[in-house]
Amino acid sequence: MVEFSAPTWNRLAIIAGAGEIPFLIAQGESGAGRNPFIVEVEGFADQNYNAYDHICLPVTRIGGMQKAMREAGCDAVCFIGRITRPDFKSLMGLDTAAMALLPKITQAARYGDDALMRVIIDSFEKKGLSAIGADQVMASLVPPAGVLGSIEPDATAKTDISKALKIAALIGEQDIGQGAVVANGLVLAVEAQEGTDEMLMRVARLPPDVRGSIEKPVGVLGKTPKPQQERRIDMPTIGLKTVDGVKHAGLAGIAVRAGSALVPRMEETIAAADAAGIFIYAAEADE
Repeated sequence: MVEFSAPTWNRLAIIAGAGEIPFLIAQGESGAGRNPFIVEVEGFADQNYNAYDHICLPVTRIGGMQKAMREAGCDAVCFIGRITRPDFKSLMGLDTAAMALLPKITQAARYGDDALMRVIIDSFEKKGLSAIGADQVMASLVPPAGVLGSIEPDATAKTDISKALKIAALIGEQDIGQGAVVANGLVLAVEAQEGTDEMLMRVARLPPDVRGSIEKPVGVLGKTPKPQQERRIDMPTIGLKTVDGVKHAGLAGIAVRAGSALVPRMEETIAAADAAGIFIYAAEADE
């Protein structure tokens, strides 16, 4: 059963990048009797939104997005899904609102993705659109503390969990990424712009003597929000593809921070992890 927080909005606009979470949120809003308005980001949105009121605009049309949302009667907006950061200075077709924001965007981009997103979020809120995090819209995406499936991490894995989450937080301070892989205390990889799936593929190509195997898994993928992260956007996410990547990298499990990650199709993801012999652990803040 999908659970939803009591809404503080009348109509939600969803700026949809790649992935299924925007679609799941649209389904949930509709199932709760609310009519979401979808703004598909051109070149990124990859789900079929024909069942909903929707438009498709490039990332350069910030003013167009805001105008469409206001005309649709939206009072809140959720930014969700993967969007690669563009080079705004080299983009063509910037509308008036995007051009006006360009100096702030260019300046903020020097300080990382989170500073950039705060500028963009602020521009929407100034138009009367409250920015809502996916975790606020769809509570069932957020994992509770503890072991999520039937596989328990052993003592070695718990040590690796602690280190992986600490390393992920350290690289997050520098706005590098959200994830790290640790096996037997050895840091095998950290996540940068390539994302989690590509990082796991790198781990799978490491020599067998520094990582585990499908037959004898060792090590942990840890994902945690950046300490300075704008939590209404870009929360760490794991899912079925993550489980598959962890399995093929020879890792024993996945660790996230309780209440600080998104797990779409959580029941399916947990079942897939159990079937693969992989643990999923949601650590408390002090672990």
